[in-house]
Amino acid sequence: MGTPVGADPGVVGPYLATALGHEKWRSVRVELIAAGMSNLTYVVTPEGGPEDDAVILRRPPTGAVLATAHDMVREHRVISALAGTPVPVPRTLHLATDTSVLGAPFYVMERVVGVHVVNELPPGYADEPAQRGAVADGLMDTLAALHAVDPTSVGLSDFGRPEGFLERQVRRWTKQWDATRDTDRPELDALAARLAETVPATRRTGITHGDYRLDNCLLDPQTPGRVRAVLDWEMSTLGDPLTDLGMLFVYWPQAGEERAVSVSQVTTLPGFPTRLELAERYAASSGADLSDLNWYVGFAYFKFAAIVAGIVARSAAGAMAGKDTTGYADKIDPCVELGRAALEDGAL
Repeated sequence: MGTPVGADPGVVGPYLATALGHEKWRSVRVELIAAGMSNLTYVVTPEGGPEDDAVILRRPPTGAVLATAHDMVREHRVISALAGTPVPVPRTLHLATDTSVLGAPFYVMERVVGVHVVNELPPGYADEPAQRGAVADGLMDTLAALHAVDPTSVGLSDFGRPEGFLERQVRRWTKQWDATRDTDRPELDALAARLAETVPATRRTGITHGDYRLDNCLLDPQTPGRVRAVLDWEMSTLGDPLTDLGMLFVYWPQAGEERAVSVSQVTTLPGFPTRLELAERYAASSGADLSDLNWYVGFAYFKFAAIVAGIVARSAAGAMAGKDTTGYADKIDPCVELGRAALEDGAL
């Protein structure tokens, strides 16, 4: 196995031996985990040690990124703050802000053993429709638990600026699209303008994950309905929690449909609920008013389109560390149409 991009074992090992205070880290194996299109995630295992002795290292992509993206310090902070709350997160072990080590800030956390569902369910896991329904319920209840956390009580009162959050979000992702546009897309520009004109009043604020979905969670190997860890907090902040629900809908194709934007079709399997049923479960768990949900869904498709455009741009610049981004540009226009449909037709 060659040297992983962005985390040379010859550098990582000696550094962790000092940072974690144990010589077993002096010589390590480092494996880049294939899943994910943004921050790079590695499994770090002591040479000669058992696999369950491993830790996880997270760092930004190796190419140039937008100034506010891929913030390791923020991600480390929110995961550390949520320890001890009903939100399941890995235990953080070390934050490195010295960019001379790996060329960017990074942090290390415990490796949580769980089932990572991306494109399919593992053989023998959640085979029954009732178990798949339980997975969805667990996802919604965990999201509601996150949104119920009082930011001040966990030291995150200054983690974001809830006032004007939605307006800033529309501006931020419009700016991101402008910075990474691959071609002229007037329909995407029109969707951005429509969203800016119709921003709803925020009814409540809380800690938002920013990219909450099935494959950013680890599920319990024995109990599919239990979420063992929520991962990938790089876009978390204080803001309107319904942005998380809207984003989840982008990643949740339901039975009877195949959407070009969806990376995975897992949730079309029998037993997984519809998006409307997801919303009902979340409302029951959180008590949230979902009367403006169409706007949040429209915004989520716009945000997703901007994210995909960023991935396409980074891939063209050679900054995706071997990730396969084939076909990603083809997801942008369907996203725009689904976002327009959510706003104009109420199509969730």
